[in-house]
Amino acid sequence: MAMIDTGTTRLAYDEAGSGPAIVFVHAGVADRRMWDHQFTALARTHRVVRYDWRGHGGSADHEGPVAHHEDLLALMDALDIDRAVLVGASLGAAYCADAALAAPERVEALALVCPGMSGHEWPEAFTREARKMVLGAVPHEQLEVYRAGHADPDPGDVAAMAEAQARFMVLGPGRVPEDMPIEAWDLTLLMLRELFARRWSGPVGATRWPERPAKERLGEIAVPTLVVKGASEIAQVRELADLYAGNVPRARLLELADTGHLPSVERPAELTAALAEFLAAP
Repeated sequence: MAMIDTGTTRLAYDEAGSGPAIVFVHAGVADRRMWDHQFTALARTHRVVRYDWRGHGGSADHEGPVAHHEDLLALMDALDIDRAVLVGASLGAAYCADAALAAPERVEALALVCPGMSGHEWPEAFTREARKMVLGAVPHEQLEVYRAGHADPDPGDVAAMAEAQARFMVLGPGRVPEDMPIEAWDLTLLMLRELFARRWSGPVGATRWPERPAKERLGEIAVPTLVVKGASEIAQVRELADLYAGNVPRARLLELADTGHLPSVERPAELTAALAEFLAAP
């Protein structure tokens, strides 16, 4: 792991290979380790970079709102990457789309995996189920203490929240951990345990979204775009993938069967092959 100063923060990152640049942006339920397979395989033909968002993994803490798409572009500046393919997952995909809209000259292509989207408001059915998941893992009073930051979280609460989030967001409805390869499930739990332990014990951060969100501007994304969705994940997230695919002019949609929210971990070889095919397309 290396660290780089972007001028506003210090980000942990890995870099390998040479050739056209690819920057991987992880999901909110993960860190840069989620890209292990893709990072290693695509380094044979490309310069690959993966990093941890501010407040995640090995990167510096932050307090208050931060524009993560600006951190992405600042990382590219610090590494002398003029133009790159951006590959993002979940909220990381939202940051990639926002970067492409903010600085289109910097983006060669986009791959948006089970993507989030700036400007999107989750429907009540989703937020209701998310609340049930959270409160089923950690009592409300204790959760309020943790959400205020700078707490000393009980490891049992951390483990319970990690498993609840993994079951709700990563597996998808009607699935059980045995539906994922054991190494994928173990990595998912590890990343989530570390995420909640850090989030609850550190300063409180938030995302500062663009004034003009992507939801209002999908037709302006002009680069080739691969949209990937997991057929087994939450319906409302699948709908966002469809929204990108139906409104970004040069988008194509790939649906992976029997796959939840983290295809890079659950179906690593399949996702890597799809990315390699996308990158090789004229």
